Amino acid sequence: MQHLDHDRLVFLALGESEADHGETDHLGGCVTCRGELDTLRHVAGLGADTQGLHALPDPPAHLWAGILAELDTVAEGPALAEAHRQDLPQARPEPAPSAGGQPDLPGRHPSAVTGDRPDVRRRQSPYPGAERAAARPAGRSRRGRRWPRWATTVVTATAAAAVAVLGTVAVLGDRGPAPRQEVLASAPLAAYGSTPKDANGDARVFADGRLHLHVANLPDVPGYYEVWLINPTTMEMFSVGVLRGSSGDALLPLPPNVDLQEYSVVDVSAEQYDNQPAHSGDSLLRGTLTG
Repeated sequence: MQHLDHDRLVFLALGESEADHGETDHLGGCVTCRGELDTLRHVAGLGADTQGLHALPDPPAHLWAGILAELDTVAEGPALAEAHRQDLPQARPEPAPSAGGQPDLPGRHPSAVTGDRPDVRRRQSPYPGAERAAARPAGRSRRGRRWPRWATTVVTATAAAAVAVLGTVAVLGDRGPAPRQEVLASAPLAAYGSTPKDANGDARVFADGRLHLHVANLPDVPGYYEVWLINPTTMEMFSVGVLRGSSGDALLPLPPNVDLQEYSVVDVSAEQYDNQPAHSGDSLLRGTLTG
């Protein structure tokens, strides 16, 4: 089973396109695509509800406490590593040979040489750095310790993310899918001239001044696809924009105050990279806006 294109699902979730019969049937039987569409609609609803949001609530105190605790643990890492290094056994030098050619062993020296009894020497720690580590001052308090610059960056970024996430969840919650765009005019697009009959599409003009196009199965061309609005009476026309591929969706801005009663024909043409801005005369799809 071939799943619906992700970009197509995005347009459906935003309410800027309606599913055709084939897509509706596919969504009815495909759990994967239906689940992705539901997720996208949820995200689109959250995004739409944030448009009028200006102030977010402060994060709870325990969140800051957790961040500071994590940073303290990271900052103490080098000091703990140094203390552990000092506590490791140090390499001992080999005993020097005595006058008789035999090495001097600690147990063979009489007590009077060092002033220590043998049992005292045996109780001494074999790790020379342990006493120094234990006697080392406990260090400065957290209030007096200077954080490294990267730690300050981490806490700032983490706090900003926490404010955004917690604020959005707390204030918005789940408010359903995004509202649909108001459609001023629409047109089905059909294959034109010698274009294969399975090529098709639809056009809709939104109230915010954008033209939404959905096309499918356009024939491959060596150049690119361009969208036009045509006056069927005078055959005057102007370009609206270009399409990125032979199938998919596009949102193109319309000129302000365009008269859709006069420029009512939507045309998709095949164009060449020839530095000629005029229509090539090779139309692939056409349809007339109504509404």
